Amino acid sequence: MNKEAVVKSLHQHLFSQFDTNVYAVIDGASVPELELPRLLWRLKPEHVCLYRGQLEPDMAEAAPYLVKLEYDHPFTRLVLEKGWGKHWGIFALTDVGTDLRRMRTHFRKFLMVLNPEGKTIYFRYYDPRVLRVYLPTCNAEEMEMVFGPVSCYILEDEDPGFLLQLLGDEEKVRVEKTKLSQL
Repeated sequence: MNKEAVVKSLHQHLFSQFDTNVYAVIDGASVPELELPRLLWRLKPEHVCLYRGQLEPDMAEAAPYLVKLEYDHPFTRLVLEKGWGKHWGIFALTDVGTDLRRMRTHFRKFLMVLNPEGKTIYFRYYDPRVLRVYLPTCNAEEMEMVFGPVSCYILEDEDPGFLLQLLGDEEKVRVEKTKLSQL
């Protein structure tokens, strides 16, 4: 697989619409070798941790972070080059007026869920292996909650040569699978 062509194709899919913001929810636990909080501090993309308060260093490194991706920012390039195919996180497209604060409020709503036994647990929806299985099972009410201001989720398929777009229709999630260019 031509990695550079895949990254270029992925970049084109994410930034194909000028009136769209591109956000990534990145799982710090999936990026341990790069120490995500330090990387964010060094490269300075607009970002925020989805967990509240002052975190212990080990929790801060494993926490999920919401990052606004910019077309030509070095952090965007790094995420596409190193994270694609390694379940670092998911991408969310919104209209251009949706800011980081609103997205953080939205994504915090389902960090914790009740399991069938009624116990509160972390919901790792930002792992593409979880979201690509969970979202198509949602009913209309659940879809409305998970999509909120998000017009489209983009995430890696089991085969990282393919991109999945998850779009909310009236009653169900529509999944579009696209082969990333490898030329």
